[in-house]
Order: sequence, then structure tokens, then C-alpha cells
Amino acid sequence: MFDLVVIMRVRAAGDIAAVAGALARMRPLCLAEDGCVAWEAYSSEADPARFVLVERWADRAHWEAHGSGAAIRDIYVPELLPRVEREVHPCRPVPPIVAEG
Repeated sequence: MFDLVVIMRVRAAGDIAAVAGALARMRPLCLAEDGCVAWEAYSSEADPARFVLVERWADRAHWEAHGSGAAIRDIYVPELLPRVEREVHPCRPVPPIVAEG
């Protein structure tokens, strides 16, 4: 699996609704892509200008292919990138604690 967390901050308060709408439109497109296991967008209750994407792909190659898909090409690049600052974090689950003895 390849997991990814993207943290976004909307630059202008007037763009929050547009960002939320774009993310909602991206979800079905991403979930339909080959290798997409899960794709969720969250808005912060503490800070309406913050959004978090949590993605799970079958492997890194599928995520890389996602970069040329309709969701990225038609929504993410033209509608989101001009409106947000972002941090992209490839992640892995924290391993469970193994009891000794």
C-alpha cells in the first residue's frame, strides 16, 4: 500500500466554498481510478480554511499514474493549486507495539 496525507490551507477566505466543492467533485473521480483503495477529503472544524486529504493507493505506481488522471488534470491543478498552500506527506502506519516476554 501507498498512503498519502495532503494538508491544505486556503489562502483567501472567499475561496473556502470553491475548494470544498472542488474536493467533493474530485472524490468519485479518484475512487474510480485503478489502484485507488480510499480517498477522503476532510474540512477542519477548528479552522474552516484547512482541509486534509487522506489517500490510500495499491502502490506508489498507481498514485503516480493518478497524477495524469482527470481529477488532477481538470480539477486539482486549475482549481485548487491556485487557491491553496499544501504539504504532501507520503506516510506509513505506525507499527503496533510488540509485547515482550
